[in-house]
Amino acid sequence: MSTGTSTFVIRWINFLTMIMGIGVICFGVWMSTHHDQCQRMLIIPVICLGALIFLISVIGFFGALKNIIFLLWVYLVMLFLILVAILVFTVLAFIITNNGSGHAVSGLRYKEYRLQDYSVWFLKQLNNTQNWGRLKSCLVKSGDCNNLPNKYKTLKAYESAELTPIEGGCCRPPSQCGYPAINASYYDLSYHPTSSNRDCKLYKNARNVKCYDCDSCKAGVAQYMKIEWRVVAIFNVVLFVILSAVYFVACCARRNAASISSSSKAEG
Repeated sequence: MSTGTSTFVIRWINFLTMIMGIGVICFGVWMSTHHDQCQRMLIIPVICLGALIFLISVIGFFGALKNIIFLLWVYLVMLFLILVAILVFTVLAFIITNNGSGHAVSGLRYKEYRLQDYSVWFLKQLNNTQNWGRLKSCLVKSGDCNNLPNKYKTLKAYESAELTPIEGGCCRPPSQCGYPAINASYYDLSYHPTSSNRDCKLYKNARNVKCYDCDSCKAGVAQYMKIEWRVVAIFNVVLFVILSAVYFVACCARRNAASISSSSKAEG
């Protein structure tokens, strides 16, 4: 790749990523204006990611603009570390999300999930009292369970619905309990549960109780996290390919800058 081409490409790529980094930082600041605890948990990682993208982009941009070898070296080292981090995270994400699948239940259009089916890492995180306390608070505030009657006006519509893993695990008792549903948010708990599953005793119709302390709820969250992590892992694969191409161009720009510097010294 020629000197002009490589430096031109690096300059414009990093100019665009600088703008993207500023956008990510602004998004993080915007999130901080909201008082929802679940959103606040994401603020610091988002702002740090935006700042890192901006910093690396500035180094790469000025390194290519001025043909400064030192800056290009710093840019290459930082980009390489990011590539390694993305690769490690992606591999771990696929390993962690490899276990766990739903179980079909007769009469239901959605699957139910069991906590023990998931990886040890998921079990450790979800069974941690402090972690689950924060997640439970977010689940209660989200109002997903309390909104079910608005989504499903009749019992027939509710019983034939394709509930999400969280709705199916946190908003209702496991089907093996045998509690008759009165509507989308209320079950007749006067019946003796047909199962010894402890979730049957933990479920209550109260809006802030439901099945939030049930293993079925934790399993629903694990399934949700598994799906989200898989999406992030696939995105990381695409990002890794793109950044690898950028890294190759940056190597060419560094080599060309070094050639220009050597030629200038020779002429001097």
